[in-house]
Amino acid sequence: MFSLKALHKNKTLKYGVPMILLVVGGSFGLREFTQIRYDDQRVKRKLDPSLEAKVNVQKQSVILEEEYMKLEKTNLDEWKNIRGPRPWEDSKEYQEQQRARLNKED
Repeated sequence: MFSLKALHKNKTLKYGVPMILLVVGGSFGLREFTQIRYDDQRVKRKLDPSLEAKVNVQKQSVILEEEYMKLEKTNLDEWKNIRGPRPWEDSKEYQEQQRARLNKED
């Protein structure tokens, strides 16, 4: 009976051991919960195999020289920079003004 009272009064056993169990157990618990999260994301990211094949073909088919040839065909000398409407401006009205200005210049 004496040893039980001594153990009950021991602050290390009363406060330290539960705290250590809480920290270590919480660490393992959080690891499991985060693993579930990442597993769920991995499942959601999987694509249909036919769709994935199409996506991979499109990524591989882009060649730098082909893109350069497309840009060479465009006429950049006649390009006009048109500013978009400001947040406080009426966009429809501003677009009509820009179109009218472009038609006058042509």
